[in-house]
This record gives sequence, structure tokens and C-alpha cells, in this order.
Amino acid sequence: MNRVIHFEIHAENVDRASEFYRAVFGWKIEPWGPPEYGYMHVETGNAAEPGIDGGIWKGEGSKPPLGSRLNAFNCSIEVANIDETILKVKKSGGSIIKEKAQIPGVGWLATCVDTEGNYFGVMQR
Repeated sequence: MNRVIHFEIHAENVDRASEFYRAVFGWKIEPWGPPEYGYMHVETGNAAEPGIDGGIWKGEGSKPPLGSRLNAFNCSIEVANIDETILKVKKSGGSIIKEKAQIPGVGWLATCVDTEGNYFGVMQR
């Protein structure tokens, strides 16, 4: 088997996207590489705990228009309180496209959209 080890979030406005993810999830986001590349490294938590880190960059021409079929990986982020996270998403300029729903035996899941039109899930076990 092979595990996912890195993710990338494409953004029209890298600074706006970085602020969104800092505000909603408390991620540490800092520039990485040459400034002209515009790449931001994303640290999502303690390296000793399960999870992966990633990046945010201006992935030009790589996103489908909002509302069209998603043709990419859709990641879900585990949260302690889904209701609080949904409020943070909305307050930070994102939206909820599928309200929280219970997945029996698993937890609660909602589907969100960030400030750049990227879909992601939030899951409370």
C-alpha cells in the first residue's frame, strides 16, 4: 500500500487562501522556495501525530469552475467540533455546499468551499 504524503491547494489569491486556512484550522503557513514561485508550505499539526502537510500555490488553469464536476482528490479534515468549524468557514469567507450529515458509525461530515473555490470536507468523529 502507498499513503498520501502531501497535498496542494490551488489558489487564485495565495495570501487570501493562506489566511482562510489559518483562521479556520490554525495551520502554520509560511513561504517556501523562491519568492517568484509563490509557494506556501502548510504545516497541519504535530509531525509525531497522524496526518500530512502540504502547500498552497497559484495553480493556474488547474481548477474546474465552481459547480462543475470535481476531478481531483477531495480531502476531509478531522475537527473536534464540526459546528464551530462550519461557523469559522463561513466567517472566513468560505461556504458550506453540503450541510453536516451523520455517517452512521463514523461521525458527522460537511462539504465546504474555500475562498478560492476548492472543495474540502470537515469530519467530526
